[in-house]
Amino acid sequence: MPDGQAFTEVRGADHSYLRMTHRPKQVASRRTIRTVDLFAGCGGTALGIEEACRSLGYRSHIAWAIEVEAAACRVFRDNFAEANLVEDDIRSFLASDVGASLTQVEECLRDEVGPVDLLVGGPPCQGHSDLNNFSRRNDAKNGLYLYMARAAKVFRPSNIIIENVQGLPHDRSGVLKRTLDVLSDEGYHLSHGLVDIARLGVPQRRRRHIVLASRVGPVRDLDDIVRDAECEERDVAWAIKDLSDRTSGSIVDTPSRPSKDNHARMDYLFDNGLFELPNEQRPPCHRDKKQTYTSVYGRMRWDRPSQTITSGFYSMCMGRYVHPERRRTITAHEAARLQFFPDYFKFESAKSRTALARIIGNAVPMKLSYVLARDLLVER
Repeated sequence: MPDGQAFTEVRGADHSYLRMTHRPKQVASRRTIRTVDLFAGCGGTALGIEEACRSLGYRSHIAWAIEVEAAACRVFRDNFAEANLVEDDIRSFLASDVGASLTQVEECLRDEVGPVDLLVGGPPCQGHSDLNNFSRRNDAKNGLYLYMARAAKVFRPSNIIIENVQGLPHDRSGVLKRTLDVLSDEGYHLSHGLVDIARLGVPQRRRRHIVLASRVGPVRDLDDIVRDAECEERDVAWAIKDLSDRTSGSIVDTPSRPSKDNHARMDYLFDNGLFELPNEQRPPCHRDKKQTYTSVYGRMRWDRPSQTITSGFYSMCMGRYVHPERRRTITAHEAARLQFFPDYFKFESAKSRTALARIIGNAVPMKLSYVLARDLLVER
């Protein structure tokens, strides 16, 4: 794929993009999009914005980013060497009271960062997640969502993208409504709702809640944005079949070693041509009860999208993560492809399999931020 060419504008280009081994060059442009990225993770959202800018003929610059996890910061720096990334807690810089006057620290930060075209963030979402039965919709971390509204008051960005899990609107503390009210009071036009990322060509089942805001002008309806970007559904084979026998010596291509019991369960699936593990083959604690998550201990199918990729993808007891044709769970490389990370994205500095799983499982597929940022930034 030629440098400077938008990957969604060429037939089959998504497929080629995921297999690129060298990062596309930034284009020469008089316009640079300056981004602030909160809860930056390893850089999935930043990657989508970079590609959106490149497709529009703009340069991309991460004026300020913050992430608290050390391993994620190492990966982010490896992939965005020119970014102004801070390894710290957002609460060290922004006030918790959304409506308070700016603190001296916030004023200094605003002056240091300068003009901001795009504020993005995906606050920690475990408490909102429908996969979290223990703290569902009643988690102290849910309050971190309000820091996106606070950041809007501090940086006064032209545009905002906030990403979170689909359960956010049901949060008991009402963080979504409070955030929308603050943004509206600050003069932002708003659009929000759920996005099924499979509609955008990401080869997995994953629904996310999105808020778009702009001070430049009205924001298009989120459903219209998704409809215009919609493409055919991609399956597991489309994403990772070429990696089935890949051996590179890298941690990203090395599968985990299952326990003796899980190895026997994998053998049972393959020896019997099954994709679901029968009840009698499950651990005693999982038998003879209604199964809420039937995909647990399951085997992927080539001809369907994967289930949501989480930090548990190395273990079959965490979901349907057994490879379609190999007696193993998927590798970090395969999980990254399913999360729409191209092959040139560097993960090795994560150093451990545990860190890799957490970083990739918590990432935002870049295709989502690509579509959303491109729609906000395009000149109409």
